[in-house]
Amino acid sequence: MDQTTRVDVLVVGAGFSGLGAAIRLTEEGVDDLIVVERGADVGGTWRDNSYPGAACDVPSHLYSYSFALNPEWSRAFSPQGEIYDYIRRVTHDHGVRDKIRFGVEVTSAQYDENRGRWTVSTTAGEYDARVLVLGVGALCEPKLPEIDGIDEFAGPVFHTARWDHSVPLAGRRVAVIGTGASAIQVVPSIAPVVEHLDVYQRTAPWVLPRIDRKYPGFERALYRRVPGLQRAVRGLQYASREFQVVGLTRTRAALAPIKALGRAHLAMSVRDPELRATLTPHFEIGCKRILLSNTWYRALSRRNVDVVTTPISRVTETGIVTSDGAEHPADVLVVATGFHVTDSPFFERVRDSAGRTLADTWSSEGMEAYKGTTVAGYPNLFVLMGPATGLGHSSIIYMIESQLNYLVDAIRAMRDRGLQTVDVREAVQNAYNRELRENTGKTVWLTGCKSWYLDAKGNAPAVWPDFTFTFRNQTREFDVSAYRRTTVDRPAEVPTGQEALR
Repeated sequence: MDQTTRVDVLVVGAGFSGLGAAIRLTEEGVDDLIVVERGADVGGTWRDNSYPGAACDVPSHLYSYSFALNPEWSRAFSPQGEIYDYIRRVTHDHGVRDKIRFGVEVTSAQYDENRGRWTVSTTAGEYDARVLVLGVGALCEPKLPEIDGIDEFAGPVFHTARWDHSVPLAGRRVAVIGTGASAIQVVPSIAPVVEHLDVYQRTAPWVLPRIDRKYPGFERALYRRVPGLQRAVRGLQYASREFQVVGLTRTRAALAPIKALGRAHLAMSVRDPELRATLTPHFEIGCKRILLSNTWYRALSRRNVDVVTTPISRVTETGIVTSDGAEHPADVLVVATGFHVTDSPFFERVRDSAGRTLADTWSSEGMEAYKGTTVAGYPNLFVLMGPATGLGHSSIIYMIESQLNYLVDAIRAMRDRGLQTVDVREAVQNAYNRELRENTGKTVWLTGCKSWYLDAKGNAPAVWPDFTFTFRNQTREFDVSAYRRTTVDRPAEVPTGQEALR
């Protein structure tokens, strides 16, 4: 691409959020739209995370677009490959694949106040966009541990989200660093084939049984042929998950049954009292994401698996040295240490009209947005899965679709009112986030554990501190009065009077 491509709406990312935006905006009649995707295919997280055992920890019927239910899920909890296939099928069925430019990575995006447009530089040329939609996701940038000597390790080293399928593990000594959501799926999958496996645990997680089962053919046939059945099942799954919000955000007593289930699961799965003590969590349940597995504890009880809780001191060419001086030989290092959620490197590429990056704005003032979607000082920017939209209990797709409602109505309002730009007023954003912080302060996420929900300041900007249907109601319509706006060839309109107070 030798010259600048002018487009009305530019969407960055072709995962669940970016694709959802493309589909919904196309249905709204927005034809002047392009999606740029750095990968070679759609799928985002579900394209990248192809490690052994990768699967969803949200029920299958709930983990899909509401406008594209899938009666063909094979299990109650879908494996990675099925979700990846589902996303590709939805892309094809809704006719948006031709709007996607693959292998195009955004290197910078800066707002031009004089023109009321975004200049977006990519590895394939420049785009000039009126509206910029970020669908880059929260789990897109792997977080690597800062361990002395890790670059000197002689064998393969890779993050779970960048799994190297060319590396054979059978009969080799493998070290897995981390015990989070990826690790509890990887470890049981590779433990039976490796010679020896060391699992490095900093904090023992809460693990509940995974109520998984295969869907028989007759059940899938019922979902295809009985109108409303799958939506009813989906609704029940949603309601059961939403019940957890009471314990997570209001009264921890409501989490007591879940905590008892977790303790019973551990007691029944691990007979060795010493190992059981090692695997017993010592933080409030829900403070970190609650994990689901029927195989994690059994895998850690295998004779060829050791759980190492002594902190890592350094990595050598041949293995890992812990702080007690012990040397643990390894042929392969697998890093299962999560993602940059509150400090994604992508935020450094987005600049306001003065050149200030989104990363700088959020590092100095905290990661804040209005309704998780718009940021004061960054006109016509819509962030999907932005601050305070993540979940620890249910399907993030519900939150994404809520934001898509807001985005589509914003584009509709801009079209109908002849608006060139909309920029959420700082006072409105501040008031919204003050209330969020007050609500978050009462939640289980601030009870003392360290998790990806928290930022460097100890706040929890990654999670929504209320029922998800509350967020859905907030984002049902675009509230134009909350925004400074300009019309084509006209100066900014600043709300006054009663409108300014809303």
